[in-house]
Amino acid sequence: MENPEHAATTGTTGTVTVTTWSFEQTAPEDLSPARVPDPGSGVRIALARVPSPEFSRFLYTAVGGDVTWTDRLGWPYARWQAYLARPGVETWAAFEHGTPAGYAELDPQPGGVVEIAYFGLIPAFRGRGIGGHLLSYATARAWDLAERAPGREPTRRVWLHTCSKDGPHARANYTRRGFRLFGTRVTREPAVPAPGPWPKAFAPHPPEL
Repeated sequence: MENPEHAATTGTTGTVTVTTWSFEQTAPEDLSPARVPDPGSGVRIALARVPSPEFSRFLYTAVGGDVTWTDRLGWPYARWQAYLARPGVETWAAFEHGTPAGYAELDPQPGGVVEIAYFGLIPAFRGRGIGGHLLSYATARAWDLAERAPGREPTRRVWLHTCSKDGPHARANYTRRGFRLFGTRVTREPAVPAPGPWPKAFAPHPPEL
């Protein structure tokens, strides 16, 4: 989801070259946890136990607005509801002093596989040590997902992917947490502006008087 090498390059025909890297863990022992924030930091992580399209869409746009997350922007309410109601789908949100700071979304798949489908922090909370803790916590919850999802087989593999449209630190975060690269793919996609957390969020505005 992030790119320290700035591998995306804009083409001359309105497209962009996007590199996608896929990472995995194949045993709970692969996880190398980050340091847990001091209790005085006000950082906590909580499971959104009630599926909420409004909350999930807020997290999606707030975290992904500056790194061109666009695939779910057109989802109608019913699609969000149906997705979040799937057994085993979990949204783990990080908070700092009560303010949402980021999230991780777990997507259970067949064969004991769990994908960390989305992971990231709201821009104002990046670079402060929250991401390593959130990724550690979410990965541990992917490994013990079967304990909270009746009838689901134990997790055998946890995976995720990041791409060159994302920010500069995620790949290093993933490898520090014990994820191993298992695939790289290069594609061409339409070049679109970052949508922002809301339309025209990044537009210039007149100075305050």
